[in-house]
Amino acid sequence: MAAASTSSANDLRRAHPQLWRAPDTPERITAPPVACLAVDGVGEPGGEAYAAAVGTLFAVSYGLRFSVKAAGGEPWSVMPLEGLWWADDMADYLTGDRARWRWTMLIAQPPVVTAARVADAVAAAARKGRAPAADLLRLEVLDEGDAVQVMHHGPYAAEGPTVAALHAWIADAGLALRGTHHEVYLSDPNRVAPERMRTIIRQPVTARSPA
Repeated sequence: MAAASTSSANDLRRAHPQLWRAPDTPERITAPPVACLAVDGVGEPGGEAYAAAVGTLFAVSYGLRFSVKAAGGEPWSVMPLEGLWWADDMADYLTGDRARWRWTMLIAQPPVVTAARVADAVAAAARKGRAPAADLLRLEVLDEGDAVQVMHHGPYAAEGPTVAALHAWIADAGLALRGTHHEVYLSDPNRVAPERMRTIIRQPVTARSPA
């Protein structure tokens, strides 16, 4: 019985299914707190800093899974890459000046992952030369709460109409944007044709202030 309980707790898709699936039309959800490995950076997606962050996140995530399994714990599926995106001047974000974009790349972790386990996994990945952004990595809790999300189908560069439709739905519902634009990457761009890629677009919201 204990093993089944641990397995269920480690299966984040089962524990919080709304976080890793979304409909093609906007839906409002309550996003629960989830622990994540996180790395902050600045610059365009696919740039050197971005690649270092993503490589480190996956190396440490797989290392954590392996170490828990080796210690007799129940393994889990490493979760998809996610990203929080913004800019100091939002005009840079809206006009596509990607060199000025700021981001936090994330991979969600099950409750069994602790700070001590992360430290061990980071050290192991660094020894193998697989954690170029090791000094920037941290374990934090992402707690977005009230949010609206939708599934985007197609390449990242074509997200504009999906984001615009999401923001329009939020405004029509009497809500206001809050927090940071959030993307959940369900497809590997190295393995999936651009037109078949799926990305969840999520936006935290709050009640709009009376005029």
